[in-house]
Amino acid sequence: MKFQPGQSGNPAGRPRGSRNRRTIASERLFDAAAETLTTTVIELAGQGHPVALRLAMERICPTKDRPVGFELPGMATAADAVAAMGSVVRGVADGDLTPRDAAQLAAVIQAFARTLSTAELEHELRELLNAPA
Repeated sequence: MKFQPGQSGNPAGRPRGSRNRRTIASERLFDAAAETLTTTVIELAGQGHPVALRLAMERICPTKDRPVGFELPGMATAADAVAAMGSVVRGVADGDLTPRDAAQLAAVIQAFARTLSTAELEHELRELLNAPA
């Protein structure tokens, strides 16, 4: 028997958006002990415990998703994307960018270039479709 679009295989099943009881119970337990656990991690970090130190430092000084103080040249064309990629490579060579930061910037530049390429293809396709036969 085939179900209608939008109809569940088990209409009497769990409602959409409801949460698992185990998840709710574990969150409640953690919330009740959060202050004690935080204090313990801080004390262990103070004693030099490596895992506690790493946990504490990741929360105090997160290294992910921080702004990068590196200025890219303006980009409007594919040639601009090539120049921007060249400036990223120079930034790594000069020590202005870490390899991780450079990889993230390169991904942004590549996404821009793909977007530009898609827009150009769309424009060419429209011209072909609108051209007289």
